[in-house]
Amino acid sequence: MAPLQGSRAPTEFGGPLGAAALMLLLPATMFHLLLVARSGSARLLGPPPYLPGLEALWSPWALLLCLTWLGLQAALYLLPARKVAEGQELKDKSRLRYPINGFQALVLTALLLGLGMSAGLPLGALSEMLLPLAFAATLIAFIFSLLLYLKSLVVPAFALAPGGNSGNPIYDFFLGRELNPRICSFDFKYFCELRPGLIGWVLINLALMMQEAELRGSPSLAMWLVNGFQLLYVGDALWHEEAVLTTMDIIRDGFGFMLAFGDLAWVPFTYSLQAQFLLYHPQPLGLPMALVICLINAVGYYIFRGANSQKNTFRKNPSDPRVADLETISTATGRQLLVSGWWGMVRHPNYLGDLIMALAWSLPCGVSHLLPYFYLLYFTALLVHREARDEQQCLQKYGLAWHEYCRRVPYRIMPYIY
Repeated sequence: MAPLQGSRAPTEFGGPLGAAALMLLLPATMFHLLLVARSGSARLLGPPPYLPGLEALWSPWALLLCLTWLGLQAALYLLPARKVAEGQELKDKSRLRYPINGFQALVLTALLLGLGMSAGLPLGALSEMLLPLAFAATLIAFIFSLLLYLKSLVVPAFALAPGGNSGNPIYDFFLGRELNPRICSFDFKYFCELRPGLIGWVLINLALMMQEAELRGSPSLAMWLVNGFQLLYVGDALWHEEAVLTTMDIIRDGFGFMLAFGDLAWVPFTYSLQAQFLLYHPQPLGLPMALVICLINAVGYYIFRGANSQKNTFRKNPSDPRVADLETISTATGRQLLVSGWWGMVRHPNYLGDLIMALAWSLPCGVSHLLPYFYLLYFTALLVHREARDEQQCLQKYGLAWHEYCRRVPYRIMPYIY
């Protein structure tokens, strides 16, 4: 067999067969969750209550709504930014510039939504359209990914991603060939990473809460907690938008179906699963238990934000008084590895905070069903996989220094457990 043309043979996600399977499995899982969340049994494991026909999935209005939403967020992206940041140095020694106005987009979206609701916009009706909206978002993701793949065929070699240009079209379509696909200054990957999906997640949550208020007179305490916790998470991500420029998604992964579907469909329609569950399966929640859940979320957020802020501060200025006293390990690349503070506790303390918050988001849904805990289970698997990718790359990049760091910080995510 002739060797694959490209950077290297595909090995992640099970290669081409794994990529093909995931392109079917991920949308199927999303639709399964949407169907079982509204069913009486709400069983995570087992067949869905019914298989919807095309008439239940396809809606021109849903497609128009999705395209309008993307257009609105694209317009907000193009507004003057409070700051413009430079990304990591690329293969051709250039640095791309990115507008830091995601939080501004969130606030303006909220203002526009408030005006619409005051004019009679029936936001709660959105909860009845989740299936056709998810179908439209999936269709958009597939078509968008195809256009991205075709665009990548005519870009210079230095613009390709390290792992998505194997030469196998299925694998490269899934992972993404081009690292930073752009038209003029509009960066498609950066735009999709935080804007339409995360803000869309908050919008769906709000629609579900409004629908609950219409059905039962007022939103439940559990629904308030889920909406509040997840709004805090999204608001934090957009407020610290610049930090995404140092993540694996931006600096290493190409932009293909994996990220396009994840950003545009998977995030808004599966991350809102707790709110979907609560609309159809109301759960009693007393104030004492609510306070305990708030404390759990606060602990998770404190770890998550503290670890990320410490890392970002150190990367910007190691002499900053907030991090200057932290112990480090020197590497052959000239970079320093933090080995004290949050990053001396475990190798990925931000992941630990993320998982604690995920638990807090699920607890308002009670413990009678496994379905609301899907996000926690999925996110655990995702972060373990991402941590393994991080480990492999850091070992290649830092060599002996990384071995020393692992000796000093033996636990990866959970102290004394993993």
